[in-house]
Amino acid sequence: MRLWILPLLAAFPVAAQDAAVERLLDRIITQEQVFLDSLSAHAPLFETYIQETSTPQGAPNKDHYFLGRVRFMDTVGYEPLIEKTNLEPAAKIRSKSKIQTLSFLPRGFAQMAILDLRGFSRQNYRFEYVRREFLGEVRALVFDVSPVRHEPGRFLGRIWVEESSSAIVRFNGTYVPSLPAKNAPPDLYFHFDSWRTNPAPGLWVPAHIYVEEEHANATGEATRFKAQTRVWDYAAAPARKLDELTQILVESESHVKDQSPSRDVSPLESQRAWERQAEENVLSRLEKSGFLAPPGPVDDVLNTVVDNLIISGKLSVDARCRVLLTTPIETFSIGHTIVISRGLIDVLPDETSLALVLADELSHIALGHRTPTQFAFYNQTMLNDADLLGRLRFERTASELDEAGAKTIEIMRASPYQKTGNAGLFLKALGGRSLALPRLLAANLGNQVANTRALERLAEFTATAPELEEAKLEQIAALPLGSRIKLNPWNDQITLVETKPISLLSAREKMPFEVTPFVPFLTLAH
Repeated sequence: MRLWILPLLAAFPVAAQDAAVERLLDRIITQEQVFLDSLSAHAPLFETYIQETSTPQGAPNKDHYFLGRVRFMDTVGYEPLIEKTNLEPAAKIRSKSKIQTLSFLPRGFAQMAILDLRGFSRQNYRFEYVRREFLGEVRALVFDVSPVRHEPGRFLGRIWVEESSSAIVRFNGTYVPSLPAKNAPPDLYFHFDSWRTNPAPGLWVPAHIYVEEEHANATGEATRFKAQTRVWDYAAAPARKLDELTQILVESESHVKDQSPSRDVSPLESQRAWERQAEENVLSRLEKSGFLAPPGPVDDVLNTVVDNLIISGKLSVDARCRVLLTTPIETFSIGHTIVISRGLIDVLPDETSLALVLADELSHIALGHRTPTQFAFYNQTMLNDADLLGRLRFERTASELDEAGAKTIEIMRASPYQKTGNAGLFLKALGGRSLALPRLLAANLGNQVANTRALERLAEFTATAPELEEAKLEQIAALPLGSRIKLNPWNDQITLVETKPISLLSAREKMPFEVTPFVPFLTLAH
């Protein structure tokens, strides 16, 4: 096999070229094993969201959601945390004249982070050089890879190799299915596009996986779906705490004296301190598990909007914002903290729509609606991740929601965000997806933004909004998933996406609330 990879090789004899190619391929194999060894030390979160469609260009009409923690050892170990899917098979497909039922298994989507867990070697794979290509700032060598023998589970497709380190940074294809046995259908493997990022020098980790599949049979029955898997929380929170512990602290030369006449605490102060303790315990536990983003620049943007609402509404409260890193669209408040999901921020069309969503939670704080204070006891959050997510529930009562709805209207009327037409369109678009995308719109921890009661409370905004016209090119009621937030998979930090405006060619390109492919801009850590 002779691969002409570098133009420099043309000046060398054929034997030297072959030797250089052999060494390069050996480095790629070795580097992939180094990657697998380093990955085994972590147990990141894997979140998979799937949307099914009935027609090739149709809007999604069914969805599925999985969140779990994964560890790669000899096999792919998957610990489920949240599963929202049908109990019955997702669909039926026909393969070689046999009807197969299709069920979505989250462990299978996690497997797509690994090219070949136990057999990526020169003995098992052929390599064919294709070209050089830039993935963001990363210069990559592109190879087509195929198994030497027909062995089920081997990778078949294309890989991108970072040129300086020989690390695989992207691979696109599928796994080889088993040969069908008599009266038995073959294994099903989906097509996927798997990306890795470089959070530290010499370290690459899985970050994004996109899946797109279409199967149809002779009778017209078909399954078509797209899926996004996001991976994060590689660096454990205890390590971040140890960094704080080892920082050098300088003691003040003189103690600060409390000049207040009394050091006693009133019952009201005690109650407030107890509520703050519960708030801090919940937030720190969610951040420790990787469900809540550390404070950062996105919080600053959210806090600015909340401050505008507080000042214009003359509210005698203070409030801050945090971001839940999961996709389902939800909000909740605990104490004086408003929590909004990454998925909800992603799909909001403008700042006024964001203000409306935040005002709805700010209303609960302004009205003094209590949040559970049993979490002030530290042991209440000393649970594993699955039990914690099963225990934490911050939905408001019906009477609190109704009261907050009226307060939200009052806050928005006094706010700088007077042009609420797009916000009303967003609520209409949410309501129109309630049957098609129930898993996206179902809250994991807090309040569902799109249920019937929530939309009724905010009916004033939908009533004054224009008619929702999905085919109207200039009307943007909601954005696709992933439009606003960029997540660092290593340390869970988030930033706002910076993209250039692109003119739409058709209404189909609006894709509200929809899954789209990943094309991250790869960079090298220094």
